[in-house]
Amino acid sequence: MANRIALSLSLLIALLAGATADAQVTSERMVRAAQEPQNWLMYSGGYMSQRYSLLRQIDRTNVKNLELKWILPNQVFGAWQATPLVVDGIMYLTQRPNDVMAVDAKTGRVFWQYRHTVSPDARVCCGSNNRGLAILGDTLFLATLDARLIAIDARNGRPLWNVVVGDPKLGYSMTMAPLVVKDKVLIGTGGGEYGIRGYIAAHDAKTGKEVWRFYTIPGPGEPGHETWRGDDWKTGGGSIWLTPSYDPELNLTYWGVGNPGPDWNPDQRPGDNLYTDSVVALDADTGALKWHFQFTPNDGYDYDAVQIAVLADLNWRGTPTKTMLWANRNGMFYVLDRATGRFLHGSPFVKVNWNSGLDERGRPIPTPQPAGQPTWPGNQGGTNWYSPSFSPRTELFYVSTWEGYASIYRKEQQTYVPGRSFGGGGAGAVTPVPGAPGVRIGRATPINNWTDAVGHGTVMALDPRTGQQKWKFEQFDVTDSGILTTATDLLFTGGREGYFHALDARTGELLWKVALGGQIANGPITYAIDGKQYVSVISGNSLITFGLRD
Repeated sequence: MANRIALSLSLLIALLAGATADAQVTSERMVRAAQEPQNWLMYSGGYMSQRYSLLRQIDRTNVKNLELKWILPNQVFGAWQATPLVVDGIMYLTQRPNDVMAVDAKTGRVFWQYRHTVSPDARVCCGSNNRGLAILGDTLFLATLDARLIAIDARNGRPLWNVVVGDPKLGYSMTMAPLVVKDKVLIGTGGGEYGIRGYIAAHDAKTGKEVWRFYTIPGPGEPGHETWRGDDWKTGGGSIWLTPSYDPELNLTYWGVGNPGPDWNPDQRPGDNLYTDSVVALDADTGALKWHFQFTPNDGYDYDAVQIAVLADLNWRGTPTKTMLWANRNGMFYVLDRATGRFLHGSPFVKVNWNSGLDERGRPIPTPQPAGQPTWPGNQGGTNWYSPSFSPRTELFYVSTWEGYASIYRKEQQTYVPGRSFGGGGAGAVTPVPGAPGVRIGRATPINNWTDAVGHGTVMALDPRTGQQKWKFEQFDVTDSGILTTATDLLFTGGREGYFHALDARTGELLWKVALGGQIANGPITYAIDGKQYVSVISGNSLITFGLRD
């Protein structure tokens, strides 16, 4: 019996190895990822991060016929934020905190599992989250909560190399899905809430050796250092939570940088505090800074710019332009020229009272509120880390938002202690209804006692040329769900209420919904196997896959 089991396992591994060896994920395939809609080869679907699929089998006429195909439960409790990869019929995904699985994307059958034991020294501000993987050839790349980068054989789940990226005792962590560009694995560190000095790095995909590093907090002699006073830069924060975008023609990677430290007390760190709350454009080969744009100078509201940079080629006022579309946590929607960083447009997409507008350079005109008075948007922002989408068909930008939500901020002087929280105050959610729940990063209890007087979620469609809202889909509870659009003008998304929705991407009309029970805190994906299109989403502790009724 033991020999038969061993033989069966060997055969399974051989079959899986054969499937991956036949069609390795080359860097050339990564550049053309959007032209392989049957797969989902990276976190945002393609280097432009549009989360848009060319698949057409599921459309507005038959989406009502979607049915459950398979479910994969997570073995660890907590919000499951990962976006799976799908490569030639095999799904690769992470579950909390740092487990990796290879799954039959047609049936949900698990082929192998790799488990990384996180160091007891690890500390993260906002949950033991991991958002996914990268792949090159037959190798998967995992960024861990204890700040390690691990290469894993995609055929059998065995580790190939394991390198230290940062010191978890000091608060360094990684929750992002890496991005592979050419022969390099790109990652960034989290831990801004612990007074780290954040950085972005590229590692050699074969060996794990660091090739270049860019500090998001510039040191003495580096451009931007003058925006810090004295030694404040040493504990400046500047986390990287999310996968960057990449333009192969420009060879630039685009990264959203998080809050400064201490977080809520800007008086303790005077200056603009570059490159926090900014997007930085880095040369993919060298890590050299080509340009930057800061959304919220000297941020005192926790308005991290850790959103996905969505790249779109638009006709901008009569000129074909490589643009970057950005719905920022600070409540403002921006359009930048991604070749130069030039500011093209900025306007609020939710209620904003921390500024009275933007100047001709896109710099905000601050209007700080009196002590004890609410600031809009609140501490979790008008949007946050969850992925938006752009449809080249509709030429609309889609984003999950929090509306009607404000916070009251409190500053306090704080001394930096290595490895301890370095917040410099706090932010309380405004609760106009007595006994109403405060807004949290995630759902804290299975009992939904929400009231939309505290705030509510929407899916919003914006015209990127004007920032004008074209339609809005209202939700009762707030939302942490990413968005997926398709070539049949469908939009898939969810929310904390536990519903998974299909909307008409042109009008916002609800075409189909299903109650899945748990909050949706990842970005839906779509892929195809044997001519059949599937849609996968994570609800609560289960990954759920739908397809059309047979």
